[in-house]
Amino acid sequence: MPGIRRTGLRAALLAIPVSLTVLGTAVVPAGATAHHPGESLTCRGKGVDPDARVRHRTQTVIHAPLRTIWKAQTDVERWPSWQTAVTTAERLDHGPFRPGSAFRWTTPVPPNPHTPATSLDITSTVRQVKPGSCIRWTGPAVGEGLRIDGVHVWNFTKAGNGVRVSTEETHTGPQVDANVPAATEILRQGLEAWLRDLKTTAEARAHDRA
Repeated sequence: MPGIRRTGLRAALLAIPVSLTVLGTAVVPAGATAHHPGESLTCRGKGVDPDARVRHRTQTVIHAPLRTIWKAQTDVERWPSWQTAVTTAERLDHGPFRPGSAFRWTTPVPPNPHTPATSLDITSTVRQVKPGSCIRWTGPAVGEGLRIDGVHVWNFTKAGNGVRVSTEETHTGPQVDANVPAATEILRQGLEAWLRDLKTTAEARAHDRA
């Protein structure tokens, strides 16, 4: 990328969504669509960071019961079993998924021509939740020479014989702000990959139980 400073290039390549890391080509889930950044999702009246320059929103329809989708999404410690880019995941509290629940998880960052392989350590805290309807969490992702502060909102709504899962995330931080288009594109890839994995997992579980 000629003309981009080393720090800017690192920001572009390490701008990992605080939801997921994907630096390869993401496969867009069937039916996934992006939305204008002004149309923000909310959970109990709270949304993403309105001042963030790096943001993306997307959605897909999953043909599985809502309870199956919700269980996969909120059973954090099992994320590594179905999310290809999650290495470890640990709940920092016990009991139901509720406001104040926190979890720590890690995701790898592959090497590239300018930077070595590294890993992001992410600590997410649930701020708002309405069971079966929405979740909003926030938290920092920290890696070598990098910090991203993210806000992530999820909505779940019935759609015919399935569930429409919509997600929106924003990132702030000097590294991601150094190359907004690249950071936004990588965020897009990560969110769409998360939806792809969630759709595959929930629909397979629903099929197995049929």
